Amino acid sequence: HLLLFLLFLGPFNCFASYSRATELFYSLNEGLPAGVLIGSLARDLRLPTAGGQRPAALQPPLSFTLASRGLGGQYVRLDNRSGELHTSAVEIDREALCVESSGATVFGGAAAVSSSSLPSSESCLLLLDVLVLPQEYFRLVKVKIAIRDVNDNAPRFPVPHIRLSVPENAPVNTRLAIEHPALDPDVGTNGVQTYRLRDNYGVFTLDVEENESGERTPYLIVMGALDRETREEYVTVIVAEDGGTPPLVGSATLTIGISDINDNCPQFSESQLNITLYGNSSLGMHVATVHAVDMDLGSNAQITYSYSQKVPQPSKDLFHLDKSTGTITLSSKVDGDTLRLHRLIILGNGPGCIPAVITVLVTIIKVMMRPPEVVPRFIANEVEGVVYLKELEPINTPIAFFTIKDPDEKYKANCYLDGDGPFRLSPYKPYNNEYLLETTKPLDYETQQLYEISVVAWNSEGFHVNKIIKVQVLDDNDNSPVFSQQLIELSIEENNVPNAFLTKLHATDADSGERGQVSYFLGPDAPSYFSLDKTTGVLTVSTQLDREEKEKYRYTVKAVDSGFPPRESIATVAITVLDKNDNSPRFINKDFSFFVPENFPGFGEIGVISVTDADAGQNGWVALSVLNGSDIFVIDTGKGVLRAKVSLDREQQSSYILWIEAVDGGDPALSSTAKITILLLDINDNPPLVLFPQSNMSYLLVLPSTLPGSPITEVYAVDKDTGMNAVIAYSIIGRRGPRPESFRIDPKTGNITLEESLMQNDYGLYRLLVKVSDHGYPEPLHSTVMVNLFVNDTVSNESYIESLLRKEPDISIEEKQPQISIEPTHKKMELSSCMPTLVALSVISLGSIALVTGMGIYICLRKGKKHHRADENLEVQIPLSGRINLHMLEKKPMEISNI
Repeated sequence: HLLLFLLFLGPFNCFASYSRATELFYSLNEGLPAGVLIGSLARDLRLPTAGGQRPAALQPPLSFTLASRGLGGQYVRLDNRSGELHTSAVEIDREALCVESSGATVFGGAAAVSSSSLPSSESCLLLLDVLVLPQEYFRLVKVKIAIRDVNDNAPRFPVPHIRLSVPENAPVNTRLAIEHPALDPDVGTNGVQTYRLRDNYGVFTLDVEENESGERTPYLIVMGALDRETREEYVTVIVAEDGGTPPLVGSATLTIGISDINDNCPQFSESQLNITLYGNSSLGMHVATVHAVDMDLGSNAQITYSYSQKVPQPSKDLFHLDKSTGTITLSSKVDGDTLRLHRLIILGNGPGCIPAVITVLVTIIKVMMRPPEVVPRFIANEVEGVVYLKELEPINTPIAFFTIKDPDEKYKANCYLDGDGPFRLSPYKPYNNEYLLETTKPLDYETQQLYEISVVAWNSEGFHVNKIIKVQVLDDNDNSPVFSQQLIELSIEENNVPNAFLTKLHATDADSGERGQVSYFLGPDAPSYFSLDKTTGVLTVSTQLDREEKEKYRYTVKAVDSGFPPRESIATVAITVLDKNDNSPRFINKDFSFFVPENFPGFGEIGVISVTDADAGQNGWVALSVLNGSDIFVIDTGKGVLRAKVSLDREQQSSYILWIEAVDGGDPALSSTAKITILLLDINDNPPLVLFPQSNMSYLLVLPSTLPGSPITEVYAVDKDTGMNAVIAYSIIGRRGPRPESFRIDPKTGNITLEESLMQNDYGLYRLLVKVSDHGYPEPLHSTVMVNLFVNDTVSNESYIESLLRKEPDISIEEKQPQISIEPTHKKMELSSCMPTLVALSVISLGSIALVTGMGIYICLRKGKKHHRADENLEVQIPLSGRINLHMLEKKPMEISNI
């Protein structure tokens, strides 16, 4: 909307808009934090505020808006109402933003501004265009913010090491510009101001020159005489310092090299040499060597030697001078016409120098006779005076014949061998002046490869002649490779990376050439996953090693040379695989079950938890602990013995499930768990508990009309034990009453039934002492209860019955041995036993067969009932005798032994 408004207003109010344009100038330091006040546009433009003379209701609010958000807009924050201009969160870095030029540096998208319109100290501007609304105050304000430099950058040399070369003849006050001056992004006094040397060695100083653009260049000034031959290099540190407060510095190493000039000439250490030469000297004989020295370098120190023009030509022809080395040799034969004294003037010439001079005086001594001659005739292979012999040649191997000749044939000549070595020179008889050179012991190339010996001949006049013989020993493959160690002991941690480096084998062979080149091979006993580089001897393992699978490896390696035939040596590699904690403790079973009798004594051994760890050492140490139930159970961490702290009662808890943790001693530690089930075995520690009848004083009315076989009551008991320990048997062990055998009890169910019809004289109180016994082992436990039955038509006097119950009964305990009976075949047996009687009665009295038969049947039935009742009462009973205290039977303490 503002843009449309300006477009609409532009054609009509162009002059007014331009006339109301305003410029504001501000300045601030670079690097200020956010929120620093730059200036207030409303105040600086003197615009009316809410507190002016015009009423506030009639005064429209002012609005300040940035016309565009260019690069400069991100560094400032403008309050639209108050017109206050603050720094934003984006920090202003003058060196990063401003590009130096001859004029001012401008950012913000506005037109360039010439430096003439600004103070000379300002060179970096941010330009902002601010629109002031509403229309009656409308104007375009151009805000120019000058960024002042602060000393936030230290001088820095573009290279860390500066090298400068100064000729040694440089005069005092010579100025040399130092390339790569220090740079400082800051400007003005914050830029580089001075340079200095930390050590000037008394011959250097620095000066700084500033050009028209303000750049400062350091110059090295020579303050003293330089001499390369005395010192050819100076190393110091050049320091650049800016003008900030405090000043910042930067440094670089400055190496000043002194370049050589030709300021020295050749010089001889002596002015004259005196040489004596015999007239019989051979051609090419070394006479003397002259040597001059020039202290300069390179081409400035090159020296050539020559004869002076004063040297006669005959002397030049007799003696040859090497111009490069200064060596003088005899170049022609000395005869009778040769001068006896030669004065050789030799010049040492250097570039641009006056030659150095030395005089060599050669005196030739005349010899009247000729020396002996040594004539060799070689037997061994000889090339240009060098004899080649193989090592290990046998003793007395001939090398050469030597013939000694006396040219004058007037004197006797002799010969001997001069030099060290296994050689001998002896006369070869029967010939005169013939000598044989031979070996005295085998030669060894590895001990010495070259011998130099001389065959010396002399005559009786003292003339000596020597013939130099060189003997070169040829190498043979006579040495095997030798390992630096015969036993190579290595170690490596298991779980190594594939192709892990083990070691580098090294074997040496004293032979030369190919015969000394060693190759490496694994022995036949080496596992396939070991590799040995035949050239470098690097031993590697291609797979991961597992100590638990195999801890030690031992195999052979070979070193083979390249001779013919090849020779080899063997070494042994012993590798120990070091343990890592890569195996968790392992229980022999994941689930352990232990059967423990109840009432097991506290801290008794319940069982042993077996656990193993395949690792070794501390990694294989295992500690056991109980994760749950630690208040009841404890485990011996060393032996794995599980114990209960207290005695266990099956009736309280029949089983326990524990979790056992095994932790090894590794770092980090590994662990595993196992489930432990403890089942308590029942022992007979609980006697049967009679639930009914509830008291020995209760009673039950039995009507006389009750039919035989009718149930009267029952005894009901339970046992907290299990199994056979809880199987209950009921028996009547004591009876009292008019006819106490009238009642019987079922041994399994405890039901009491009437056995016979009740008669008139059977009325009264019956007291039955019932024993309730379990089938426990090793000893059955039992309880007793008194069952009271009152046979009568009614209960007319309860107090009388209760008085009878309170009386202590006089009951005899029935002692019965346990009997085992087989059920219901007795009735058939009894019937079959009656048959003879019936037959006999039939024969005796056929007339009274009906009576006799009836009587016989009656008798048999009576006997069958008695036997049947006895069979049904068969049970396992503990014999009791004597009188019994019923109260003691009910509360008799039972002592249970532990299994």
